[in-house]
Amino acid sequence: MNAASNFHLSVFPTEVCENPLVYNLPSSSFRCSSQLSSSHGPVYAKVNRREGAGGWSPLVSDRYQWLEVDLGKRTHITAVATQGRYGSSDWLTSYLLMFSDTGHNWRQHRQEDSLGAFPGNSNADTVVQYKLEQPVIARYLRLVPLDWNPTGRIGVRLEIYGCQYTSDVANFDGSSSLVYRLNTRTSLTEADVISLKFKTLKNSGTLFHAVGSRDHRTKLMLSISFFLPQLIVCLTGWSSSSVGQLLFSIGSLLDDQHWHHVKLEKLRAHLNLTVDKNTQRVHIPAELNHWHLSLAAVRGHGLQKPILSNRNFHGCLENLLYGDLNLITLAQQNTLQVSLVGNVTFTCAEPLSVSVTFTDSHSFLHLPTLWSSGMVSVALQFRTWNRAGLLLTFELPQTDGTVFLFLSEARLRLLISQDGRAPLELSTGSGLNDGQWHAVELLFTEDHLSITVDKDEGATAHTSTTSTTSSEIQLFFGGCPRQRNGETCRNPFQAFQGCMRHLTLDDGVVDLIKVQQRMLGNYSHLQIDTCGIVDRCSPSHCEHGGRCTQSWNTFYCNCTNSGYRGATCHSSSYEQSCEGYKHKGNTSGHYYIDVDRSGPIKPQLVYCNMTEEQTWVVIQHNNTELTSVRPSPGKSQHVVDLDYSSEDEPLAAIISQSEYCEQELSYHCRKSRLLNTLEGPPFSWWVGGPSPGQGQTFWAGAQPGSQQCVCGLQDNCVDPSHFCNCDADYDLWTNDSGLITHKETLPVRSLVLGDVQRPGSEAAYKVGPLRCHGDRNLWNAAFFDKATSYLHFPTFHGELNAEINFLFKTTSSSGVFLENLGIKDFIRIELSSSFEVVFSFDVGNGPLEVRIHTSVPLDDNQWHSVSAERNVKEASLRVDDFPVAIRKAPSDGLIHLQLNSQLFIGGTASRQKGFLGCIRSLQLNGVTLDLEERARITPGVRPGCPGHCSSYGSLCQNQGHCVEKAKGFSCDCGHSAFTGAFCHQEVSAVLTSTTSITYNLKDIHVLHGKTSPSSIYSDIMLRGDNISLSFKSRQSPAPLLHVNSLFRQYLALLINKHGRYAMIDQNTREDFNLSSDAELNSITSVVLGRVGEFDGLDEGIVEVFSRGFSGCLSGIRFNSITPLKAALLKPEGTVVVTGPLVQSNCGSSSLDNPFAAETTHSLSGITRGVKSTVLMYPTQSDQSYLIEIKSYIKYSSTRKVAQLNSTQSNSY
Repeated sequence: MNAASNFHLSVFPTEVCENPLVYNLPSSSFRCSSQLSSSHGPVYAKVNRREGAGGWSPLVSDRYQWLEVDLGKRTHITAVATQGRYGSSDWLTSYLLMFSDTGHNWRQHRQEDSLGAFPGNSNADTVVQYKLEQPVIARYLRLVPLDWNPTGRIGVRLEIYGCQYTSDVANFDGSSSLVYRLNTRTSLTEADVISLKFKTLKNSGTLFHAVGSRDHRTKLMLSISFFLPQLIVCLTGWSSSSVGQLLFSIGSLLDDQHWHHVKLEKLRAHLNLTVDKNTQRVHIPAELNHWHLSLAAVRGHGLQKPILSNRNFHGCLENLLYGDLNLITLAQQNTLQVSLVGNVTFTCAEPLSVSVTFTDSHSFLHLPTLWSSGMVSVALQFRTWNRAGLLLTFELPQTDGTVFLFLSEARLRLLISQDGRAPLELSTGSGLNDGQWHAVELLFTEDHLSITVDKDEGATAHTSTTSTTSSEIQLFFGGCPRQRNGETCRNPFQAFQGCMRHLTLDDGVVDLIKVQQRMLGNYSHLQIDTCGIVDRCSPSHCEHGGRCTQSWNTFYCNCTNSGYRGATCHSSSYEQSCEGYKHKGNTSGHYYIDVDRSGPIKPQLVYCNMTEEQTWVVIQHNNTELTSVRPSPGKSQHVVDLDYSSEDEPLAAIISQSEYCEQELSYHCRKSRLLNTLEGPPFSWWVGGPSPGQGQTFWAGAQPGSQQCVCGLQDNCVDPSHFCNCDADYDLWTNDSGLITHKETLPVRSLVLGDVQRPGSEAAYKVGPLRCHGDRNLWNAAFFDKATSYLHFPTFHGELNAEINFLFKTTSSSGVFLENLGIKDFIRIELSSSFEVVFSFDVGNGPLEVRIHTSVPLDDNQWHSVSAERNVKEASLRVDDFPVAIRKAPSDGLIHLQLNSQLFIGGTASRQKGFLGCIRSLQLNGVTLDLEERARITPGVRPGCPGHCSSYGSLCQNQGHCVEKAKGFSCDCGHSAFTGAFCHQEVSAVLTSTTSITYNLKDIHVLHGKTSPSSIYSDIMLRGDNISLSFKSRQSPAPLLHVNSLFRQYLALLINKHGRYAMIDQNTREDFNLSSDAELNSITSVVLGRVGEFDGLDEGIVEVFSRGFSGCLSGIRFNSITPLKAALLKPEGTVVVTGPLVQSNCGSSSLDNPFAAETTHSLSGITRGVKSTVLMYPTQSDQSYLIEIKSYIKYSSTRKVAQLNSTQSNSY
């Protein structure tokens, strides 16, 4: 974003705060790193002034120059303006802004917490003003040039805008405190606010504590401290044996001697704590709702077992406010309610601490020191996020040895490498990349070497050096300069990126300001007098519980076990509904669903029941069985509370996005009334609906508010004078049962049963699981039939994370799916060609594109999925199952996507490059856009989009037929031997030797009429018959299937024992194609198992089929006939079953036992007597079993009669 208008002021004082501040400052208020001449001095760097050379220019134009302005006192700064040097070609094109209260310890100002560079000028005359995104309170401002006109040099005139800032400050020395006591008759109200600012160099201390009590025995203390520079909120019991409870921690890098804002809000039973820009909320105990003792800014609590140190605060507090009261002002006025303990002063003491920042891999600091009598000592403090980096290296004098002090795996290591000797290595410390200051001491003598970290024991070793004379050695901190002739620094490790301070050489403190002025040592790529460490994990950009870690330049999100994926754990790993899983070919089972995808609702484990008709989501609770009511003594009512496996928020979302929901509710009664009369108060009721639920006085199957049961609605209750069966109060068991289908009353949360205490009353209840089907999101679609048509929606707000998911199908090779514009920012997804989808956007760093080129055409009128995500780390694009394309974001670029126009779907505001085809299930950050609703009122766009079977028909298996629906598809398994959502579940049963299943095609008496047999059986008089089945049996020989014909023709499928044949195949599936020029005509029945009538069969067949079949049959299909499925699932009508028949899953068992192996044979084109075809499996006696197909076919007189030997058996 290069326009000034893209920066906005979000926090202002009450008055207008845009006064020019530089124009009237004296010359003593300006300083600079250097000046080209006296007429190019900093005093001339005022906007629109022409004195001197018309602005400031340094002696050398490089990135180590700076211009500093002293505003005289801390000031509210809201904007900065720059201008080039008058009448020249000298101007800045980009710069940094640094702020300070003291002229030291500078803090870089960053836009959007990321980008630090401000765009500058394009000529010497135009004034370019930028309003700061967040106003700054500081006394000093320093401008650091980054880039300038390549044909000129650095030249600048400057103006700063803002207004006066007033504050009250108190300084605490670590043993002092300020205490504010409330009146004994008052207590904190339900909405108390405490706010303050603080700054410190210490890494721990207590800022605030408050004590609350309900009685003299119950006391609690709430304390807010910072420890290892995070703000810690603790809750501690008052007794000496109490142990503190950590409520939460917040903030980071709070010991940087910069002001940090803290705001504490007590809202009834909750506590909100804000530190800088981070806010946490926590529930507090009831005792603290009544606190009335003391409110202390800083004070040790003196408990024996504190969770943290009792160390008091050492630093400055500013504008300590309790409500409208300024406690520091009250303390200065010696108000009785405020008391000071110890040395509290009302000015802020600013200890001088100069830090240096190693910004990149080219950073180094070179300092000379004296090697005297073989001894050197170095001390420093560092802080970093990197696990590795060189801290210090130097050459040992008069030897070929080199010393390396470095970080590796977040431990401190010391390595001495000498030619001809084994290297010496020491290590100490751990976790040194935590961003905190760590003190390091290195002591090197002639015979002793030691390193310590944070004053721990560290590591020591014995050494021997040969140098006894004094000589100068060169120390290199952080890295090495680019190699030049004569330089001896080398770095085999990663360069250090981080901050250092308190550098000490042989007990002498290094003056880093002299280093900055080039009066001592040498350096490159350093920022001196500032620590530029940035905590990219506070606040964390990792969502949904992802764990944030970081290095100096970036952060990483660990999404393990979160249920989300992506660079920021933004995108859900799960489908939004059970319908989504079915859409991808999944079958019934337990699945996690994420009802709002990337939204705040957590994924929930549910059961998805995929049936042929619907896809149900089933949510259980803790009591779904029929439960007897046991009266409780002394209680007039029996209360049942139901606890669901899903939390309230996702439960409500599941109900809302489903097309239909139901829940069974039953009451079984004997002299136990239910709802009473319409006029009387109900004896019983239930609570249902969104949390916490509302009382409902109707029973399942009736209308809400009717105070009736379903029998009253249908006018068939056992007593016509009542509207529920149980209200008849009979001394007989009856019930009122039904389904609750009104979604606004679901789920059932509790039951209150009132008429259960009378003598002789008995009752039982049942509340079934919640069941819902239909996904309003997944099938919500619109069809665009004109290139100039589009749908428009409100502006998409995806400033930091923008995730877009949808499906499309088209016959057009190009078109824009989606576009949303800002002033300069934009986001767009389009089909650029038949094989390419492009995701493009701009967040102020220039347009970027992510492309996916597919290997198959996307304009094939099939559904294709698109998922695009843009976050602060990267942009990614997915199309179907092709590899994801990723483009990394600039490490220090702008990160907020700022849009302000309408969101266009299927086209653009210019009506160019419109999309032709269907868009379905369009979701932006988990929120589904209702395309159908908008399409109903938009010309050129139609709601809905049929034609799903062309994309998903392949999911229907085993001769299942895909059926189009207005919203989705289903698989018709009517002509399949299988069942289930995709006709994938085998229908299996266990048969005994007496079991017979006969599927009759027509009543045989019809055949004696005038109707032609060929017309009656035209659908099954085929030139090819298809048989498929699975079986498992130890019986041999054994019958499998027998087909009868009106004309005494038959086809028999059986297992026969034939010891002469060896095993030829053990595969679990065999396919055969057998052919003949004959036909099996006028089929009357198909029989499984035992055959009772043997008219016309030869003796061999009779013998086998009279024995029956013992074993498992599964998946039996003869042409379009599925006799076993019909017998088990639709036994009425044409199926006759005799003997035991038990449905089982035996057909899907594994092949663990070779003697119980299952082999499926798919036989097609069988028209003649076809002999035994395949050996099934060996028995324990090594006999071989054959499948035989035998038939006897006799043609009519118009054809040549062909007869097969019914006993012939051949191996196929």
